[in-house]
Amino acid sequence: MTRLSGIPHIESPFFSCIFNRNDVDDETRRVAFELAAKGFAVIDFPDPEISFEAIKENLRTHYDFNSWRAHGHEAGISLRIQDAWSFNEDVKRIACNEHIIALLSRLYGRQAWPFQTLNFPVGTQQHFHTDSVHFSSSPERFMCGVWVAMEDIDETNGPLMYFPGSHRWPIYTNEHIGKCVAELGDTPTQAIYEAMWRDLVAAHGVQPEYFHAKKGQALIWAANLMHGGTKQLDPDRTRWSQVTHYFFDDCAYYTPMMSDPFYGSIAFRTLTNIVTGKPVPNRVAGHEVPARFVEATMPGQTKWQEEEVFDPQLYLLANPDVAAAGVDPAQHYLLHGIHEKRRLRP
Repeated sequence: MTRLSGIPHIESPFFSCIFNRNDVDDETRRVAFELAAKGFAVIDFPDPEISFEAIKENLRTHYDFNSWRAHGHEAGISLRIQDAWSFNEDVKRIACNEHIIALLSRLYGRQAWPFQTLNFPVGTQQHFHTDSVHFSSSPERFMCGVWVAMEDIDETNGPLMYFPGSHRWPIYTNEHIGKCVAELGDTPTQAIYEAMWRDLVAAHGVQPEYFHAKKGQALIWAANLMHGGTKQLDPDRTRWSQVTHYFFDDCAYYTPMMSDPFYGSIAFRTLTNIVTGKPVPNRVAGHEVPARFVEATMPGQTKWQEEEVFDPQLYLLANPDVAAAGVDPAQHYLLHGIHEKRRLRP
């Protein structure tokens, strides 16, 4: 019987065959069943010796708490540091926890690896969303997040909220909301999806649940689970937490919100495995995606693709500042002109 290797085990139609075997331990089975049914599962973070207090002390000066309490809190924004693992060993230790990585690998049927950390000292206050528009893979759904509470969290300091079962909904991206982001002119944000997400929640009649976490608890959630951060009612409190995002081996990794695949634009991600410190190639069924394809589909290159031949003289005529600078036109276009959406012809 095929196991459909291109579908995560927790979302496979052969789920029962995979997780009801005698060689699956009880904790893995429990987490698998909760992820399959609800899209999330709660565990105790498997490193009681990790120093949350050391992380807080090290990161505290990186945040502008005064400005947040004066303006940011009411505006519904948060404070965060992305990829603190690169300079804080305790943050990296959380992201690289061997038990977590082994558990995720069993749940998804492929080797898991962490690629991003986010550290929050207060609630995110973020509109509910699905990570699938930000981090996605081909095959789809080979991404998950693990959120770790560094202190007790209740209704006053911004608990997480999520809609159980929403992970089973289709993944909706730009084409489903009638957007071609290559032609928007501005860098899109998840705001372009928020009306649709609200309509989906209303249409499905689902009600949110809230995670009043205890210090040291962790939440694993599936890529397409609709989730967000509630309003932090007490701005004088903190809500320290860490999110680690994980991808899985033998996938292509990209950002759907920045991509229009059938318009020739794919925002492939260049990623580092936090455990090894090495880059991870984009792959399709065991084959590495050619570098020339990644480059050719980089967002912003549509005009380049429409022209059969790059004419350096015409490029210089269209961009007199480049001509005046005396630089190589082809090199300038590849390094700068593409991203600046320069004209190729007058």
